[in-house]
Amino acid sequence: MIFAAVALTAAAPLLSAEPKGDEPVAVPRNIKQGIDFVYVDPDMSSVASRHQKPRNWLARLFKGDNRNTPNVVFQRLSDGLEQYEASWGRLPQVKIPAGPVLKLGSTGKRVALLRTRLGLPPGDGYGQDLFQRVSDYQRVHGLEPVDGIAGKGTLASLNQGADYYERRIAINMERAWRLPATRAFDRYVVIDSGSAMAYLFDRDRIADSMRVVVGSPKTKTPMMAVLMRTAKVHPYWNVPPELIRSLTAARIREQGLSYLDSFHYEVLANWSPDAPVIDPKTVNWRKIAADKAAGNIRVRQLPGPWNSMGDMKFEMPNDYGIYLHDTPHKELFAEDERHLSNGCVRLSDYRRFADWVFGRMPQATSPREQEFTLPKPVPVYMTYLTVEPTANGVVFRPDVYGFDALAMPQMFGGASQIASAS
Repeated sequence: MIFAAVALTAAAPLLSAEPKGDEPVAVPRNIKQGIDFVYVDPDMSSVASRHQKPRNWLARLFKGDNRNTPNVVFQRLSDGLEQYEASWGRLPQVKIPAGPVLKLGSTGKRVALLRTRLGLPPGDGYGQDLFQRVSDYQRVHGLEPVDGIAGKGTLASLNQGADYYERRIAINMERAWRLPATRAFDRYVVIDSGSAMAYLFDRDRIADSMRVVVGSPKTKTPMMAVLMRTAKVHPYWNVPPELIRSLTAARIREQGLSYLDSFHYEVLANWSPDAPVIDPKTVNWRKIAADKAAGNIRVRQLPGPWNSMGDMKFEMPNDYGIYLHDTPHKELFAEDERHLSNGCVRLSDYRRFADWVFGRMPQATSPREQEFTLPKPVPVYMTYLTVEPTANGVVFRPDVYGFDALAMPQMFGGASQIASAS
């Protein structure tokens, strides 16, 4: 894990008046989420920015500055880049032609090129030394399975060359540079959607970490910086207006009003904070299903074990409806692949998280939704890291969201040149 075992040496935004419900709003396609935050809370403008000019990390490495010392993840990635350049980056960057899979016992010109490419002396063929070297390459470059066989994926990776991977390290350094510098905050949270992990920092040291479920490749969790201000115990789940029309109303027409009871829904007259609960029999569901503009009713799921918010929801006012919450689907946290949500972040242990951000576990006095204000707003940085620094260099992860691909032109421009240092 990128953050494992390391130590780091208010006005809310104006949201749309249109009701949104409790589902994230997709980031517009014209916003390129390669390195920039999509949203920064106005109260964090002095320590975070939506847009920054990328630095030339490949040309010069940061040496430290007491006035603005970057977090340790940046420093470790910087060291990892130097190690990568001195190891895999120094190998002969020869191309290996397409052809059959190469494995133990293979011989021929392509095997000889593979040996050269991986820095091995000429030999009789694909022996144990080449098998081990291919396995090491696969492990470092995030290729699965690590089987010592030079198949299509491994050869494609080798032919991309070391420059490509060095640029990916530089992209991750740029993202890490935008995380809080040392002494910027007493406490803050980092959500890394690359590894699907949450890290809780206290005075620049990791106080705790936990697995999370983040957005799927189709519903990505955006990179953003925001302040967590409140949390709700026994939260409702408010059905987005579009789903009320396209799903709820349609199901009621098919199954009758029993559909609402089966899924523990209640209907409110509107989206105001004090909206009264109304009898669903008084609603013209046929009209709502047929007309997007019909009515302004609200449908919400009652608190309980069936609720997709679980027992607690942590709110961070932002333009995209992203928040952290509990979930009834605890089994998903055992999975290695946890890019599964609609964009919000599901916490594997909401009670531990709440105890940390509040200093105690808020005690509800009702089975219905209750809001609690944090003693002090907690900064939350949502980032996306696809390179993990290790004691021996770095290990690459798959670019699940494609953000590395988006960052290439942001960092290097159309002519494949790194941006000038700012």
